[in-house]
Amino acid sequence: MTAKDSPSKAAALAHALRGSKFLFVGGLVFFFDAAMYNALVFWDPVHGWGEGLMHGSPIVAKIVTIAAASCLTYLGNRFWTYGDRGKPHTAQSIFAFIIVNVIASALQLGCLGFSRYVLGLDSPLADNVSGTFIGQVVSTTFRYFTYGRFVFPEAEGSDAT
Repeated sequence: MTAKDSPSKAAALAHALRGSKFLFVGGLVFFFDAAMYNALVFWDPVHGWGEGLMHGSPIVAKIVTIAAASCLTYLGNRFWTYGDRGKPHTAQSIFAFIIVNVIASALQLGCLGFSRYVLGLDSPLADNVSGTFIGQVVSTTFRYFTYGRFVFPEAEGSDAT
């Protein structure tokens, strides 16, 4: 190993650590989102599991769960994943976060909507595969590449990691 290799290895390690933190926060929020969605759509307080209070409105239910999950995601990523970066202008950071999450949410809702309204699949398994799993993978990939650049950017003059 040469002295020239050291900064690139350090940058790769920092990137891997940040990616691991991002995935950990996302994993926790994923379970929160899935549990809340399933409770809203498939659990009835009187009859138990089957058709829940929002079974006929899965897109609205998903919007509610994404909004709640997004608040947790912001906090986890702001204070832990990107906690080593300088604090951005809060209003600007939150605005960028909202824009990124609206786009990411549209990607996730598109997966659920396609399954429900194009393919006609409305079982708990279909909703969880399309809206929660596939939709989450698509939206999380988008979020990962946009958070570090637009929501929690590197301070000017610092080394990009």
